[in-house]
Amino acid sequence: MSIEIRPATRADAALILHYIRELAIYEKAEQEVVASVADIEESLFGDAASAESLICLQHGQPIGYAVYFFSYSTWLGKSGLYLEDLYITPAARGSGAGKRLLRHLAQLAVAKGCGRFEWSVLDWNQPAIDFYESFGAAAQSEWIRYRLAGDALLQFAEQA
Repeated sequence: MSIEIRPATRADAALILHYIRELAIYEKAEQEVVASVADIEESLFGDAASAESLICLQHGQPIGYAVYFFSYSTWLGKSGLYLEDLYITPAARGSGAGKRLLRHLAQLAVAKGCGRFEWSVLDWNQPAIDFYESFGAAAQSEWIRYRLAGDALLQFAEQA
């Protein structure tokens, strides 16, 4: 089986949005996807893009994607690679494509001198947790992630 990983291009924006929606459906959060193709084009491929994307292909056909960006660790004094999304279509799961995509990102992190490679997983997604732990990834259970979004973000930002 032939698995290829390539950088995404602006022409992939509609495909990436399609995969984002499929992932959101799986994560029971489809209603939270408000991004448009234009948003994906600008945020991933525009002049001020702050994230990057990869497309995973099997036999020349797209089967998944990853979106990632570089973070920074003050404790390490180094950049880190943060994986925002990883998605492989249900028909291609179990083919090794997800592990190949993660390994590609790990190699990128090492090549860029990153001190860590991190991502989040929903606590009920046991298949993903088992998959990640199978190759040595460890949960960071001592940290609680916080988020300001929507009206809460606007209200907090506007307070004097």
